[in-house]
Amino acid sequence: MVSRISIWLARNTYRLGGILGYPLLRPILYHRVRRGKEDRARLGERLGRANRERPEGPLVWIHAASVGETLAVTSVVQNIHEFGISVLLTTGTVTSARLAAERFGDTVIHQYVPLDALPAVTRFLDHWRPDLAINVETEVWPVTIAELAKRKIAQVVVNGRISDRSFDRWMQRRELARTMFSRFSLVMAQTELDAERFADLGALHVSVTGNLKVDRSAPPADDEALQAMKSAIGARPVWAAISTFDGEEKNAADVHAALKETHPDLLTVIVPRHPDRGDALAAQFSAEGLSVKRRSLGESPDAETDIYLGDTIGDMGLYLRLTDIAFVGRSMTARGGQNPLEPAMLGTAILTGQHVDNFRDTYRQLRQRGAVRTVDSTEALLQSVDLLLRNEAAREHMIAAGYAGVRDMRGALIRTMKGLERYLAPLILEARFSARPKAVPEKKRVPIVPERMPEQNLRKALQ
Repeated sequence: MVSRISIWLARNTYRLGGILGYPLLRPILYHRVRRGKEDRARLGERLGRANRERPEGPLVWIHAASVGETLAVTSVVQNIHEFGISVLLTTGTVTSARLAAERFGDTVIHQYVPLDALPAVTRFLDHWRPDLAINVETEVWPVTIAELAKRKIAQVVVNGRISDRSFDRWMQRRELARTMFSRFSLVMAQTELDAERFADLGALHVSVTGNLKVDRSAPPADDEALQAMKSAIGARPVWAAISTFDGEEKNAADVHAALKETHPDLLTVIVPRHPDRGDALAAQFSAEGLSVKRRSLGESPDAETDIYLGDTIGDMGLYLRLTDIAFVGRSMTARGGQNPLEPAMLGTAILTGQHVDNFRDTYRQLRQRGAVRTVDSTEALLQSVDLLLRNEAAREHMIAAGYAGVRDMRGALIRTMKGLERYLAPLILEARFSARPKAVPEKKRVPIVPERMPEQNLRKALQ
């Protein structure tokens, strides 16, 4: 009884706080605008105010928090759109909004996700009236989850993942977690560990489908820009440190300085996870006596360039095609790791620090094949880069192992679309054979709980 009262108090205190604090949200958003974290012209969307009409017919709402989640769910979005169902994609960052515009254009409706306050969420749901809500990787917003459940809108998690830190926090509030996670109609997790964690936190229907990021195509690169860059670099040996966090850029610069004695033509490409740190990093490298060129300024490396700073968004495919060796950051001076799949897809020997908890299973599978070397210090990074620059056979072995690892991990997209069959089939039929009025409160909704999975696959069900 006490725990139930505590849960009720926690849930309703959060809900009431959102209502009472709602007038303060706009000043907070303007502060974020000044920091470059919000789009001033679209602040209304964060308060649930739509900037366009809802299209007729069925609509699926897909929420992808940031760039990584947006890239992961790209093929799912495209598949649903091809069924004739309107897709509303929400994200929470300025960079992911730009990416959505580049990837989907007008084929998908993009909005910034509303803040998890009751007035904003209610306004958002009243306007868009989604038939199905898909959450990518898992952002647990109590008000949004409760309002979707109240409206009997199915909530599905795809590419589900729970970090060590998030799991520990939820386990400290286990009863509250159960009230949230039990409202997910279906969770499709990346790994067995993720599936166990979702179940422990209260999810009732959980399956393992794999990582959608493996099924993506390798990040593209503009052919003209790539050829120009390769021409500028010539025969110089190149290694890269990508998705780096504070401190890791210095590690990479120190490695470069040490290796110049034995590899005098060496070029080091550094791609910070947050490109807005470009000015500070360029000044830091210059102060250490290193010659720097920056992609954000339209510069190309010349014969004297030590560091090529990739301080742009959307060019990872370009940077990785310049090298056979890549250190993947947020793993040495920062924790959690970054996704090693893109380096593996584009043929690089992968180096990483020890702290890769957010991508533990992916690294485990690549490491088992010999595609990854773990380094725990600047000295270890130096030794590994030196070895791979000198030893072509070792480098090629790691590259081939990376290709094989990616190939073996594929298949998540097929399994995910199979899991969505029960929810999409009635929407596809509606899109094809009916013109639904804008508001039909009595309309039978998509089933909330998958008590029986369909015996036929989606294609057969629609014949």
